[in-house]
Amino acid sequence: MKLIIETGENNEILRKKAQPIVTLTKKILKLVKNMEETMFSADGVGLAAPQIGVSLKITVVSLDGKKAIPFLNPVITAHSDEMIVEQEGCLSLPERWEDVARYKEITLRFMNIKGDAVALKLEGFAARVLQHEIDHLNGILFIDRVDLK
Repeated sequence: MKLIIETGENNEILRKKAQPIVTLTKKILKLVKNMEETMFSADGVGLAAPQIGVSLKITVVSLDGKKAIPFLNPVITAHSDEMIVEQEGCLSLPERWEDVARYKEITLRFMNIKGDAVALKLEGFAARVLQHEIDHLNGILFIDRVDLK
C-alpha cells in the first residue's frame, strides 16, 4: 500500500510537532514498512511520518537507495560546531531546492524497530538527511532554515 505524501509549506500536519512512539505495535511496524515503500517509490532518501499525514515521531532513511533504516523517536544529542551549506530538496515541496546549513556531524539516540535504544554518530550526507527528517518531526521544513538575507 503506497501512502500519499503531504505537500505544501502551509500544510497543517507538516507544521505540527509529532507525538513520540510509546509502544511498539504491529500497526507501527506496518506503518514503517509502508513508509519505506512510499519513500522508494518517490525516489526519496528520507521520509518522516508527518509527510504521509501521520503525526508520529517516525522517519525512514535510505543512504544507499536499497535498504531503509527506520528511526523511531530520534533526538539529536550532540553536534559539531562546523556547518556545511548544500542544496536540499524535499518530497513535500517538490521542485524546490535551497541552500541550507546543517551540522557536519551529529550524535543521535533513537529506538529501532525491535524496541532497542540506540545511539549513533553520523557525518556528512547521512547527518544532513537525519537533520532534515528530524526537523519534519518537529514541524520544521527545510525552507525555514534558508537564510533569506
